[in-house]
Amino acid sequence: MLLGVNIDHVATLRNARGGAEPDPVMAAKIAEENGATSITAHLREDRRHIMDNDIKALKRILKTKLNLEMAVTDEMQKIALNIKPHSVCLVPEKRQEITTEGGLDVAGQLNKITTFVQPLTEAGILVSLFIDPSEEQVRAAAKTGAQFIELHTGQYSLAFGTPDEEEEFMKLNESSRLAHNLGLKVNAGHGLNYENVHRMRQIEDLYELNIGHSIISRAVFTGLDKAVADMAKLVK
Repeated sequence: MLLGVNIDHVATLRNARGGAEPDPVMAAKIAEENGATSITAHLREDRRHIMDNDIKALKRILKTKLNLEMAVTDEMQKIALNIKPHSVCLVPEKRQEITTEGGLDVAGQLNKITTFVQPLTEAGILVSLFIDPSEEQVRAAAKTGAQFIELHTGQYSLAFGTPDEEEEFMKLNESSRLAHNLGLKVNAGHGLNYENVHRMRQIEDLYELNIGHSIISRAVFTGLDKAVADMAKLVK
């Protein structure tokens, strides 16, 4: 299983002072030198953390893969087609949310998502859909032309260590198996940390985990190089 590192929170810290430090592009370089197999950055519509110039710089300097998280909007599609990242992950987006609160409702907007995905895949960009672990959403995702899904692990992460943990874990496990059988590759992420990530290794069809907040939080105390390397060991 591979480790993708999300660098959004480095940009959040930078933007808190309005300066240039810390540099999310430098963070990406450190992450890839210490075990990250891809770098994820979410270019939000309100540009609250990652900026357009960050995406351009990441595309230019990364030796690993650039995974662009983005909303299903004409603006973001145009940016993706111009930058041509290795992959995009389509996510729901609300201005008032602190972080992405749930999965994309693919089943409820199947035609829209399918139409949106087509020019991206035609441009050679891999497309992933960030969805909740449900049979309805997995089956809908398989109809869109996207090659990947990313299972939202937020409910599992919240339930970890409680009586609800097993139920949430089984939703992920069953959704991953179904997606694999439907020809989709499967990533996962959201809320995963150094304590709960080990169970993801029990899901045999998972390809890559995307983790950000926990790694950046630990980096405050250990340094980013060690924080990434420690998570890479747990994942692999």
